[in-house]
Amino acid sequence: MKILFLSSEVVPYSKTGGLADVAGALPAALAEIGHELLVATPRYGHIQPPDGLEALDPPLTLRFPFGPQAAHYALHGRAPNLRVLFIGNDAFFARPGIYNDPSGSDFPDNHRRFAFFTLAALSGAQHLGFVPDIVHFNDWQTGLGPLALRRGYAGTALARAKSVFTIHNLAYQGLFPKRVMEDLGLPWDVFTPEGLEFYDHVNFLKAGLVWADALTTVSPRYAQEIQTPEAGYGLDGLLRRRTGDLHGILNGIDAREWNPAEDPYLPARYDQDALDGKATCRRELLSRFGLTTTDGPVFGIVSRLAGQKGFDILIPALEHALGEDIRLVVLGSGEARYEAGFRALQQHHPDKVGLRFGFDVALSHLVEAGADFFLMPSLYEPCGLNQLYSLRYGTVPVVRAVGGLDDTVVDVDADLAHGTGIKFGPYDAGAAAHAIGRALELWRDPPRLRAVRRRGMHQDFSWTRSARAYEALYRSLVRPESAAGQQLPAARKAQ
Repeated sequence: MKILFLSSEVVPYSKTGGLADVAGALPAALAEIGHELLVATPRYGHIQPPDGLEALDPPLTLRFPFGPQAAHYALHGRAPNLRVLFIGNDAFFARPGIYNDPSGSDFPDNHRRFAFFTLAALSGAQHLGFVPDIVHFNDWQTGLGPLALRRGYAGTALARAKSVFTIHNLAYQGLFPKRVMEDLGLPWDVFTPEGLEFYDHVNFLKAGLVWADALTTVSPRYAQEIQTPEAGYGLDGLLRRRTGDLHGILNGIDAREWNPAEDPYLPARYDQDALDGKATCRRELLSRFGLTTTDGPVFGIVSRLAGQKGFDILIPALEHALGEDIRLVVLGSGEARYEAGFRALQQHHPDKVGLRFGFDVALSHLVEAGADFFLMPSLYEPCGLNQLYSLRYGTVPVVRAVGGLDDTVVDVDADLAHGTGIKFGPYDAGAAAHAIGRALELWRDPPRLRAVRRRGMHQDFSWTRSARAYEALYRSLVRPESAAGQQLPAARKAQ
Protein backbone atom coordinates (compact mmCIF):
# COMPACT_ATOMS: atom_id res chain seq x y z
CA MET A 1 0.00 0.00 0.00
CA LYS A 2 0.94 3.64 -0.48
CA ILE A 3 0.50 5.67 2.70
CA LEU A 4 0.68 9.45 3.09
CA PHE A 5 1.41 10.25 6.74
CA LEU A 6 0.94 13.81 8.05
CA SER A 7 2.43 14.98 11.34
CA SER A 8 3.28 18.42 12.71
CA GLU A 9 6.42 16.99 14.32
CA VAL A 10 8.65 14.04 13.45
CA VAL A 11 11.73 12.62 15.18
CA PRO A 12 14.61 13.25 14.51
CA TYR A 13 13.72 16.58 12.88
CA SER A 14 11.32 18.17 15.38
CA LYS A 15 9.80 17.22 18.70
CA THR A 16 7.70 18.53 21.58
CA GLY A 17 6.16 15.23 22.72
CA GLY A 18 5.18 11.66 21.96
CA LEU A 19 3.56 12.51 18.61
CA ALA A 20 7.03 13.08 17.16
CA ASP A 21 8.23 9.67 18.36
CA VAL A 22 5.25 7.95 16.75
CA ALA A 23 5.67 9.88 13.50
CA GLY A 24 9.33 8.96 13.38
CA ALA A 25 8.92 5.27 14.20
CA LEU A 26 5.57 4.03 12.85
CA PRO A 27 6.17 5.00 9.19
CA ALA A 28 9.64 3.40 9.40
CA ALA A 29 8.12 0.17 10.75
CA LEU A 30 5.45 0.18 8.03
CA ALA A 31 8.13 0.73 5.38
CA GLU A 32 10.13 -2.19 6.76
CA ILE A 33 7.20 -4.55 6.25
CA GLY A 34 6.88 -3.49 2.63
CA HIS A 35 4.64 -0.43 2.34
CA GLU A 36 5.57 2.81 0.58
CA LEU A 37 5.49 5.80 2.92
CA LEU A 38 5.55 9.52 2.28
CA VAL A 39 5.75 11.45 5.57
CA ALA A 40 4.82 15.14 5.35
CA THR A 41 5.91 17.59 8.04
CA PRO A 42 6.65 21.35 8.29
CA ARG A 43 10.21 22.52 7.76
CA TYR A 44 10.66 24.56 10.91
CA GLY A 45 13.43 27.11 11.12
CA HIS A 46 15.46 25.09 13.62
CA ILE A 47 15.58 21.95 11.44
CA GLN A 48 19.06 21.17 10.19
CA PRO A 49 18.85 19.95 6.58
CA PRO A 50 19.56 16.21 6.48
CA ASP A 51 22.15 14.90 4.06
CA GLY A 52 20.74 14.34 0.62
CA LEU A 53 17.83 16.76 0.98
CA GLU A 54 16.46 17.53 -2.48
CA ALA A 55 14.66 20.83 -3.12
CA LEU A 56 11.66 20.51 -5.42
CA ASP A 57 11.02 23.41 -7.78
CA PRO A 58 8.94 25.34 -8.42
CA PRO A 59 6.95 25.97 -5.20
CA LEU A 60 3.18 25.64 -5.24
CA THR A 61 0.95 28.57 -4.43
CA LEU A 62 -2.08 27.80 -2.28
CA ARG A 63 -4.84 30.40 -2.23
CA PHE A 64 -6.68 31.29 0.96
CA PRO A 65 -9.01 34.19 1.76
CA PHE A 66 -6.22 35.64 3.91
CA GLY A 67 -3.93 35.62 0.87
CA PRO A 68 -1.84 33.34 -1.35
CA GLN A 69 0.84 31.27 0.35
CA ALA A 70 3.83 29.57 -1.28
CA ALA A 71 4.65 26.00 -0.28
CA HIS A 72 8.33 25.19 -0.76
CA TYR A 73 9.00 21.45 -0.88
CA ALA A 74 12.10 19.41 -0.15
CA LEU A 75 12.36 15.64 -0.20
CA HIS A 76 14.55 13.38 1.92
CA GLY A 77 14.92 9.68 1.20
CA ARG A 78 15.23 8.41 4.75
CA ALA A 79 15.16 4.66 4.09
CA PRO A 80 13.96 2.20 1.45
CA ASN A 81 10.23 2.83 0.88
CA LEU A 82 10.32 5.86 3.20
CA ARG A 83 10.58 9.49 2.11
CA VAL A 84 10.03 12.66 4.11
CA LEU A 85 8.41 15.66 2.42
CA PHE A 86 9.36 18.89 4.16
CA ILE A 87 6.97 21.80 3.65
CA GLY A 88 8.50 25.22 3.96
CA ASN A 89 6.97 28.65 4.38
CA ASP A 90 9.13 31.11 6.28
CA ALA A 91 6.21 33.28 7.38
CA PHE A 92 4.63 30.29 9.12
CA PHE A 93 7.49 28.04 10.17
CA ALA A 94 10.71 30.06 10.54
CA ARG A 95 9.95 30.82 14.18
CA PRO A 96 11.58 30.05 17.53
CA GLY A 97 8.89 27.50 18.43
CA ILE A 98 6.60 24.91 16.92
CA TYR A 99 3.26 25.83 18.50
CA ASN A 100 4.19 28.54 21.02
CA ASP A 101 6.33 31.62 21.32
CA PRO A 102 9.16 31.75 23.89
CA SER A 103 6.74 32.94 26.58
CA GLY A 104 4.63 29.80 26.12
CA SER A 105 1.69 31.51 24.41
CA ASP A 106 0.13 29.87 21.37
CA PHE A 107 0.93 31.56 18.08
CA PRO A 108 -2.24 33.51 17.22
CA ASP A 109 -2.22 32.28 13.61
CA ASN A 110 -1.94 28.56 14.38
CA HIS A 111 -5.19 27.97 12.51
CA ARG A 112 -3.62 29.38 9.36
CA ARG A 113 -0.28 27.64 9.88
CA PHE A 114 -1.67 24.13 10.21
CA ALA A 115 -4.49 24.51 7.70
CA PHE A 116 -1.77 25.56 5.27
CA PHE A 117 0.44 22.63 6.26
CA THR A 118 -2.37 20.10 5.83
CA LEU A 119 -3.44 21.34 2.41
CA ALA A 120 0.17 21.79 1.28
CA ALA A 121 0.89 18.17 2.24
CA LEU A 122 -2.06 16.88 0.21
CA SER A 123 -1.18 19.08 -2.74
CA GLY A 124 2.48 18.13 -2.41
CA ALA A 125 1.60 14.45 -2.78
CA GLN A 126 -0.25 15.34 -5.98
CA HIS A 127 2.76 17.36 -7.11
CA LEU A 128 4.96 14.27 -6.70
CA GLY A 129 2.47 11.97 -8.39
CA PHE A 130 2.11 10.05 -5.13
CA VAL A 131 -1.40 8.57 -5.10
CA PRO A 132 -2.00 7.11 -1.65
CA ASP A 133 -4.31 4.29 -0.65
CA ILE A 134 -4.36 5.68 2.90
CA VAL A 135 -3.88 9.18 4.25
CA HIS A 136 -3.03 9.02 7.94
CA PHE A 137 -3.66 12.24 9.88
CA ASN A 138 -2.44 12.93 13.42
CA ASP A 139 -3.92 15.19 16.09
CA TRP A 140 -5.68 18.53 15.75
CA GLN A 141 -3.00 20.11 13.57
CA THR A 142 -4.14 17.89 10.67
CA GLY A 143 -7.80 17.64 11.69
CA LEU A 144 -9.08 19.52 8.65
CA GLY A 145 -7.49 16.91 6.37
CA PRO A 146 -10.31 14.34 6.25
CA LEU A 147 -12.78 17.15 5.48
CA ALA A 148 -10.49 18.46 2.73
CA LEU A 149 -10.29 15.00 1.18
CA ARG A 150 -14.08 14.77 1.10
CA ARG A 151 -14.66 18.29 -0.23
CA GLY A 152 -11.65 20.09 -1.67
CA TYR A 153 -10.04 17.10 -3.37
CA ALA A 154 -13.19 15.45 -4.64
CA GLY A 155 -12.73 14.55 -8.28
CA THR A 156 -8.92 14.20 -7.93
CA ALA A 157 -6.82 11.06 -7.61
CA LEU A 158 -6.63 11.72 -3.86
CA ALA A 159 -10.37 11.28 -3.50
CA ARG A 160 -10.12 7.48 -3.60
CA ALA A 161 -7.80 7.42 -0.56
CA LYS A 162 -9.21 6.31 2.77
CA SER A 163 -8.45 8.43 5.81
CA VAL A 164 -7.28 7.44 9.28
CA PHE A 165 -7.18 9.99 12.11
CA THR A 166 -5.15 9.25 15.25
CA ILE A 167 -5.90 10.93 18.58
CA HIS A 168 -2.66 11.23 20.50
CA ASN A 169 -4.12 13.46 23.21
CA LEU A 170 -7.80 14.45 23.20
CA ALA A 171 -7.17 17.34 25.59
CA TYR A 172 -5.56 19.35 22.79
CA GLN A 173 -8.26 20.07 20.21
CA GLY A 174 -7.28 23.13 18.19
CA LEU A 175 -10.12 25.46 19.21
CA PHE A 176 -10.47 28.76 17.37
CA PRO A 177 -13.10 31.54 17.12
CA LYS A 178 -15.68 30.92 14.43
CA ARG A 179 -14.36 33.88 12.43
CA VAL A 180 -11.63 31.53 11.16
CA MET A 181 -14.30 29.94 8.95
CA GLU A 182 -14.10 33.00 6.71
CA ASP A 183 -10.35 33.33 7.18
CA LEU A 184 -9.72 29.79 5.89
CA GLY A 185 -12.56 29.68 3.36
CA LEU A 186 -14.35 26.82 5.12
CA PRO A 187 -17.93 26.24 3.95
CA TRP A 188 -20.48 27.36 6.51
CA ASP A 189 -22.62 24.26 6.02
CA VAL A 190 -20.05 22.27 8.04
CA PHE A 191 -20.28 24.69 11.00
CA THR A 192 -22.92 22.62 12.78
CA PRO A 193 -23.03 20.51 15.97
CA GLU A 194 -22.70 17.47 13.69
CA GLY A 195 -19.69 19.07 11.97
CA LEU A 196 -16.75 21.09 13.26
CA GLU A 197 -18.71 23.52 15.46
CA PHE A 198 -17.95 23.16 19.17
CA TYR A 199 -19.63 25.61 21.57
CA ASP A 200 -19.62 28.30 18.89
CA HIS A 201 -15.94 27.68 18.09
CA VAL A 202 -14.18 25.84 15.28
CA ASN A 203 -12.69 22.57 16.53
CA PHE A 204 -9.97 21.19 14.25
CA LEU A 205 -9.75 17.87 16.06
CA LYS A 206 -13.50 17.37 15.88
CA ALA A 207 -13.30 17.75 12.10
CA GLY A 208 -10.97 14.76 12.03
CA LEU A 209 -13.31 12.74 14.25
CA VAL A 210 -16.32 13.49 12.05
CA TRP A 211 -14.89 13.03 8.56
CA ALA A 212 -12.16 10.39 8.84
CA ASP A 213 -13.00 6.86 7.71
CA ALA A 214 -11.37 5.33 10.80
CA LEU A 215 -10.22 6.67 14.15
CA THR A 216 -7.43 5.37 16.34
CA THR A 217 -5.97 6.11 19.74
CA VAL A 218 -2.56 5.16 21.03
CA SER A 219 -3.75 2.51 23.49
CA PRO A 220 -6.84 0.30 23.94
CA ARG A 221 -7.68 1.64 27.40
CA TYR A 222 -7.54 5.24 26.19
CA ALA A 223 -10.00 4.39 23.41
CA GLN A 224 -12.45 3.35 26.13
CA GLU A 225 -11.73 6.26 28.46
CA ILE A 226 -12.35 9.01 25.91
CA GLN A 227 -15.88 7.70 25.37
CA THR A 228 -16.75 8.76 28.94
CA PRO A 229 -17.65 12.27 30.16
CA GLU A 230 -14.69 12.19 32.56
CA ALA A 231 -12.08 11.86 29.82
CA GLY A 232 -13.99 12.87 26.69
CA TYR A 233 -13.45 16.65 26.92
CA GLY A 234 -16.89 17.30 25.48
CA LEU A 235 -16.46 14.90 22.55
CA ASP A 236 -17.43 11.66 24.28
CA GLY A 237 -20.89 11.61 22.69
CA LEU A 238 -19.41 11.85 19.19
CA LEU A 239 -16.85 9.17 20.03
CA ARG A 240 -19.54 6.84 21.34
CA ARG A 241 -21.46 7.30 18.11
CA ARG A 242 -18.32 6.34 16.19
CA THR A 243 -17.29 3.54 18.52
CA GLY A 244 -17.39 1.00 15.69
CA ASP A 245 -14.76 3.03 13.82
CA LEU A 246 -12.56 3.66 16.88
CA HIS A 247 -9.56 1.39 17.42
CA GLY A 248 -7.03 1.38 20.25
CA ILE A 249 -3.59 0.46 18.91
CA LEU A 250 -0.79 0.63 21.41
CA ASN A 251 2.31 2.63 20.52
CA GLY A 252 5.61 0.82 20.28
CA ILE A 253 9.18 1.80 21.01
CA ASP A 254 12.30 1.82 18.89
CA ALA A 255 13.92 -1.37 20.19
CA ARG A 256 17.22 -0.44 18.55
CA GLU A 257 17.48 2.97 20.19
CA TRP A 258 16.20 1.72 23.54
CA ASN A 259 18.29 -1.39 24.08
CA PRO A 260 20.38 -1.66 27.28
CA ALA A 261 22.58 -4.32 25.65
CA GLU A 262 23.82 -1.86 23.00
CA ASP A 263 22.97 1.62 24.30
CA PRO A 264 25.90 3.99 23.51
CA TYR A 265 24.79 6.43 26.23
CA LEU A 266 25.43 3.97 29.07
CA PRO A 267 28.69 3.39 30.98
CA ALA A 268 27.94 -0.37 31.00
CA ARG A 269 25.62 -2.58 28.95
CA TYR A 270 23.40 -5.34 30.26
CA ASP A 271 20.44 -7.56 29.36
CA GLN A 272 17.86 -9.70 31.13
CA ASP A 273 20.32 -12.57 31.53
CA ALA A 274 23.21 -10.46 32.84
CA LEU A 275 22.08 -7.50 34.93
CA ASP A 276 25.42 -6.56 36.48
CA GLY A 277 25.82 -3.53 34.21
CA LYS A 278 22.73 -1.95 35.72
CA ALA A 279 24.58 -1.44 39.02
CA THR A 280 27.31 0.46 37.18
CA CYS A 281 24.68 2.67 35.55
CA ARG A 282 23.12 3.27 38.96
CA ARG A 283 26.40 4.51 40.42
CA GLU A 284 27.02 6.76 37.42
CA LEU A 285 23.48 8.17 37.66
CA LEU A 286 23.91 9.12 41.32
CA SER A 287 27.27 10.69 40.52
CA ARG A 288 25.86 12.72 37.61
CA PHE A 289 23.16 14.14 39.88
CA GLY A 290 25.58 14.80 42.74
CA LEU A 291 23.89 12.39 45.14
CA THR A 292 25.41 10.22 47.83
CA THR A 293 25.37 6.45 47.43
CA THR A 294 22.67 4.46 49.16
CA ASP A 295 21.60 0.95 50.02
CA GLY A 296 18.03 1.99 49.23
CA PRO A 297 16.34 2.29 45.84
CA VAL A 298 16.70 5.06 43.27
CA PHE A 299 13.47 6.49 41.85
CA GLY A 300 13.59 8.20 38.47
CA ILE A 301 11.41 10.70 36.59
CA VAL A 302 11.82 11.86 32.97
CA SER A 303 8.84 13.97 32.00
CA ARG A 304 7.21 17.17 30.93
CA LEU A 305 6.39 18.91 34.19
CA ALA A 306 2.70 19.35 33.48
CA GLY A 307 -0.56 18.78 35.32
CA GLN A 308 -1.39 15.76 33.15
CA LYS A 309 1.61 13.92 34.56
CA GLY A 310 0.31 13.73 38.13
CA PHE A 311 2.77 15.94 39.99
CA ASP A 312 -0.02 17.45 42.08
CA ILE A 313 -0.24 14.13 43.94
CA LEU A 314 3.35 12.95 43.50
CA ILE A 315 5.19 15.85 45.13
CA PRO A 316 3.23 15.55 48.41
CA ALA A 317 3.72 11.76 48.32
CA LEU A 318 7.47 12.22 47.90
CA GLU A 319 7.63 14.57 50.89
CA HIS A 320 6.62 11.56 52.96
CA ALA A 321 8.65 8.95 51.06
CA LEU A 322 11.92 10.87 51.32
CA GLY A 323 11.96 10.08 55.01
CA GLU A 324 13.14 6.64 53.89
CA ASP A 325 16.61 5.80 52.58
CA ILE A 326 15.82 6.48 48.92
CA ARG A 327 17.16 8.71 46.16
CA LEU A 328 15.16 10.67 43.59
CA VAL A 329 16.40 11.96 40.21
CA VAL A 330 14.24 14.23 38.05
CA LEU A 331 14.88 15.23 34.44
CA GLY A 332 12.36 17.49 32.71
CA SER A 333 10.96 20.96 32.28
CA GLY A 334 7.57 22.61 32.24
CA GLU A 335 5.31 24.50 34.58
CA ALA A 336 7.02 26.74 37.11
CA ARG A 337 4.92 25.47 40.02
CA TYR A 338 6.20 21.92 39.58
CA GLU A 339 9.79 23.03 39.15
CA ALA A 340 9.36 24.98 42.40
CA GLY A 341 7.85 21.93 44.10
CA PHE A 342 10.81 19.74 43.20
CA ARG A 343 13.26 22.48 44.22
CA ALA A 344 11.60 22.56 47.63
CA LEU A 345 12.06 18.80 47.95
CA GLN A 346 15.72 19.20 47.05
CA GLN A 347 16.20 21.96 49.61
CA HIS A 348 14.75 19.73 52.34
CA HIS A 349 16.69 16.65 51.19
CA PRO A 350 19.82 17.90 49.35
CA ASP A 351 21.61 14.53 49.63
CA LYS A 352 18.61 12.59 48.32
CA VAL A 353 17.11 14.64 45.46
CA GLY A 354 18.84 15.50 42.18
CA LEU A 355 17.29 17.80 39.56
CA ARG A 356 17.99 18.67 35.93
CA PHE A 357 15.53 21.05 34.29
CA GLY A 358 15.72 20.72 30.52
CA PHE A 359 15.94 17.99 27.90
CA ASP A 360 18.99 15.73 27.60
CA VAL A 361 18.79 12.61 25.44
CA ALA A 362 21.87 10.93 26.89
CA LEU A 363 20.81 11.62 30.47
CA SER A 364 17.30 10.31 29.81
CA HIS A 365 18.82 6.98 28.79
CA LEU A 366 20.98 6.93 31.93
CA VAL A 367 17.94 7.61 34.15
CA GLU A 368 16.11 4.68 32.59
CA ALA A 369 19.10 2.39 33.08
CA GLY A 370 20.32 3.60 36.48
CA ALA A 371 17.04 3.98 38.35
CA ASP A 372 15.46 1.06 40.18
CA PHE A 373 11.91 2.39 39.91
CA PHE A 374 10.33 4.85 37.48
CA LEU A 375 7.45 7.12 38.62
CA MET A 376 4.48 7.87 36.32
CA PRO A 377 1.42 8.83 38.43
CA SER A 378 -0.42 10.42 35.48
CA LEU A 379 -3.84 12.03 35.74
CA TYR A 380 -4.37 10.62 32.26
CA GLU A 381 -1.97 9.00 29.81
CA PRO A 382 -3.06 8.18 26.25
CA CYS A 383 -0.18 5.72 25.89
CA GLY A 384 3.04 6.69 27.61
CA LEU A 385 6.47 5.66 26.40
CA ASN A 386 8.68 5.93 29.45
CA GLN A 387 7.05 2.97 31.18
CA LEU A 388 7.91 0.93 28.07
CA TYR A 389 11.52 2.15 28.16
CA SER A 390 11.62 1.31 31.86
CA LEU A 391 10.40 -2.24 31.31
CA ARG A 392 13.01 -2.68 28.58
CA TYR A 393 15.76 -1.46 30.95
CA GLY A 394 14.75 -3.54 33.97
CA THR A 395 13.51 -0.48 35.85
CA VAL A 396 10.22 -1.24 37.58
CA PRO A 397 7.48 1.26 36.65
CA VAL A 398 5.25 2.68 39.38
CA VAL A 399 2.20 3.97 37.54
CA ARG A 400 -1.38 5.04 37.92
CA ALA A 401 -3.73 2.57 36.19
CA VAL A 402 -4.93 4.81 33.35
CA GLY A 403 -4.68 4.69 29.57
CA GLY A 404 -1.64 2.99 28.13
CA LEU A 405 -0.09 2.65 31.58
CA ASP A 406 -2.84 0.23 32.52
CA ASP A 407 -2.48 -1.64 29.23
CA THR A 408 1.26 -2.19 29.51
CA VAL A 409 2.05 -2.72 33.19
CA VAL A 410 0.94 -5.86 35.09
CA ASP A 411 0.73 -5.29 38.84
CA VAL A 412 3.12 -7.47 40.83
CA ASP A 413 0.59 -8.18 43.57
CA ALA A 414 -2.44 -8.70 41.32
CA ASP A 415 -0.56 -11.28 39.20
CA LEU A 416 2.31 -12.88 41.08
CA ALA A 417 3.45 -14.95 38.09
CA HIS A 418 3.37 -12.20 35.45
CA GLY A 419 3.71 -8.90 37.33
CA THR A 420 6.04 -6.29 35.82
CA GLY A 421 5.33 -3.17 37.87
CA ILE A 422 3.26 -1.42 40.52
CA LYS A 423 -0.10 0.16 39.77
CA PHE A 424 -2.49 2.27 41.83
CA GLY A 425 -5.94 3.67 41.09
CA PRO A 426 -7.17 6.70 43.04
CA TYR A 427 -5.79 10.06 42.04
CA ASP A 428 -4.58 11.20 45.44
CA ALA A 429 -1.29 11.61 47.27
CA GLY A 430 -2.08 8.84 49.74
CA ALA A 431 -2.49 6.28 46.95
CA ALA A 432 0.76 7.44 45.33
CA ALA A 433 2.60 7.23 48.67
CA HIS A 434 1.23 3.71 49.22
CA ALA A 435 2.50 2.67 45.77
CA ILE A 436 5.97 4.00 46.61
CA GLY A 437 5.78 2.01 49.85
CA ARG A 438 5.02 -1.13 47.84
CA ALA A 439 8.11 -0.39 45.74
CA LEU A 440 10.18 -0.30 48.93
CA GLU A 441 8.76 -3.67 49.95
CA LEU A 442 9.72 -5.10 46.57
CA TRP A 443 13.22 -3.63 46.93
CA ARG A 444 13.66 -5.51 50.20
CA ASP A 445 13.01 -8.82 48.43
CA PRO A 446 15.94 -9.06 45.94
CA PRO A 447 15.02 -12.44 44.36
CA ARG A 448 11.50 -11.24 43.65
CA LEU A 449 12.78 -7.90 42.35
CA ARG A 450 15.13 -9.67 39.91
CA ALA A 451 12.25 -11.81 38.65
CA VAL A 452 10.04 -8.75 38.11
CA ARG A 453 12.83 -6.95 36.28
CA ARG A 454 13.47 -9.87 33.97
CA ARG A 455 9.79 -10.33 33.17
CA GLY A 456 9.59 -6.68 32.17
CA MET A 457 12.66 -6.97 29.96
CA HIS A 458 11.15 -9.95 28.14
CA GLN A 459 8.10 -7.92 27.01
CA ASP A 460 7.80 -7.15 23.29
CA PHE A 461 6.74 -3.57 22.65
CA SER A 462 8.43 -3.20 19.30
CA TRP A 463 6.94 -1.03 16.58
CA THR A 464 6.64 -4.05 14.30
CA ARG A 465 3.68 -5.33 16.32
CA SER A 466 1.99 -1.93 16.21
CA ALA A 467 2.69 -1.59 12.48
CA ARG A 468 1.00 -4.94 11.82
CA ALA A 469 -2.11 -3.72 13.65
CA TYR A 470 -2.20 -0.53 11.56
CA GLU A 471 -1.62 -2.57 8.42
CA ALA A 472 -4.67 -4.69 9.21
CA LEU A 473 -6.76 -1.56 9.78
CA TYR A 474 -5.59 0.00 6.52
CA ARG A 475 -6.41 -3.17 4.59
CA SER A 476 -9.90 -3.31 6.11
CA LEU A 477 -10.54 0.19 4.71
CA VAL A 478 -9.00 -0.35 1.30
CA ARG A 479 -10.55 -3.79 0.79
CA PRO A 480 -13.53 -3.91 3.14
CA GLU A 481 -15.02 -6.95 1.42
CA SER A 482 -11.92 -9.04 2.22
CA ALA A 483 -11.98 -7.91 5.83
CA ALA A 484 -15.59 -8.92 6.47
CA GLY A 485 -15.82 -11.03 9.56
CA GLN A 486 -12.20 -10.38 10.55
CA GLN A 487 -11.35 -8.90 13.93
CA LEU A 488 -8.70 -6.20 13.79
CA PRO A 489 -5.79 -6.72 16.16
CA ALA A 490 -6.45 -3.32 17.68
CA ALA A 491 -6.62 -4.09 21.38
CA ARG A 492 -3.13 -5.05 22.44
CA LYS A 493 -2.38 -5.89 26.06
CA ALA A 494 0.87 -6.68 27.78
CA GLN A 495 1.73 -10.36 27.57
